[in-house]
Formats: sequence, C-alpha cells, structure tokens
Amino acid sequence: MTDEHVRLERDGAVATLTLCRPDKLNAWSWEATDELCAHAAALRFDRDVRAVVLRAEGRAFCAGVDLAKVGTRVHGRSAAETIDAYHENFRELHERFSAVAALPQPVIAAVQGYCLGAGMEIATLADIRIGADDAVFALPEVTIGVGIDGGADMRLAAIVGPANAKLLALTGRRVDAANALRLGLCQEVVPAQELWTAAAALAREIAANAPLAVQSVKRQIDFFANRGMADALRYEALSVSMGFVSEDLREGGSAKAERRPPEFEGK
Repeated sequence: MTDEHVRLERDGAVATLTLCRPDKLNAWSWEATDELCAHAAALRFDRDVRAVVLRAEGRAFCAGVDLAKVGTRVHGRSAAETIDAYHENFRELHERFSAVAALPQPVIAAVQGYCLGAGMEIATLADIRIGADDAVFALPEVTIGVGIDGGADMRLAAIVGPANAKLLALTGRRVDAANALRLGLCQEVVPAQELWTAAAALAREIAANAPLAVQSVKRQIDFFANRGMADALRYEALSVSMGFVSEDLREGGSAKAERRPPEFEGK
C-alpha cells in the first residue's frame, strides 16, 4: 500500500492521516479510499495511538470526487446490470467508510478551503471537525443530477439535524465556516494558519485521558446517534444506484463542463 493519496504518520499517542494530492485539491478516488481504509485498519489495533487527526495538504481539504475516475469500476451490459453493479459498489463503499467512522480512537478532522461532495463524505466520518476560517462546505450532488452515495447525507442529519441536512443536501448550497459553526457541522473555527496547531492540541488533550474510557464514550454516543444507520445505508445504496444511469446525470456533467445551467428532465 502506497501513500500516494493518504499518508499516515504517528507522533506518540497521536496519528495523523493526511490527504496528500494538493495539486488536485485532494480530489477523491477509489485509490484514495483504498489507502484511507488500509491505514484505518492499521490504526484500529494500535494501542499506542489514542487520537487521530485527519487533515489535508494545500488550499483545499477535498474539492470532491476525481471526475476522471467516476464509473471506472462499474460496468454492465444493460441498465439493470449497471444499476446492480452500482448497488454493490456503494454497499462496499459504505462498509469501508463505516470502518473509518468506527475506529476506536476519536478522529478530529481539520478542514480548510473546499470541503465539497466527497470531501464532506470524509469529513463527516470524523467525530469532531475543526474548520479554518476559509473553509467552505457543500453537498452539490443534486446540482449535477445524482444523489448522495457515501452516507454523508445521513451522517450530516445526525450531526446537524434532519431539516438542516435537507436544506444543504437538497439545494447543494455552500456553507462558510461561520455558518458551519452555527449549524454544528464544525465544533470550532480558527484562523487558517492556526488550523493544524488547534487540531493537534485537541488530539493531544483527548489522548491524555484514559483510553478505555474515551473509547467507551465514543462507542456509546455513536450507538445513540447512529441508530438506524445500517438500515439507512442499505436503502441509500439501492436508491442512489438508479440515478447513476439517468439522463439527468449526463446532462448535469455536460452542463458543468460547458459552464451553463443544466436542463433536467427527470429521466
């Protein structure tokens, strides 16, 4: 496993996972998922690590999915077979993301710049989010003709409440750091130049506490907050799959590339 997309470093009781494709604004891909989940598997049983910081290099946390990689793992001889392939793809994605969210150690996301689409998927896997004052959050999927596939919509509902999650996910509108703090999406906002210092200090503060107690508290809160999540993810995997063979998605992609408003027809 390489560190081409996500790098793992350890410093005493704190581990850092760094998204490290700043030239691509840390655009997300299946390869990045592979690396993130491999590192999470290594951290799961590392008793020396008591807290994890998830951060990114460059001016963006993650500007979204790498459009060059969309659909490259999914093939079908018919619309029905393609939907089935997408369904299995999303089921696997949910399983792998859930392993990151379920790490025994608390995870703190340090978010700067764009945190869009796939970036929100990754940020909402964390237990706590610290935003730089230049952070911008959005789930823009509906604006290009597709649903949300990685579970961020439901994790967002658990974080900020169903109505606020719908407001963001149904409009695709962007939220600045101040409003992210107001909604509860971020727990702290700091000047961009202080982001890493603040995230590392919080990680060390948590790591100084009794590890078994900390992990117990995380499990208990997650159990309460994520009741029904497994069933909801199963439904999402099926529901969103149909959209990936829609004409609306092709129109949304073309409109974005041509810098024009899309003309969706619901087919």
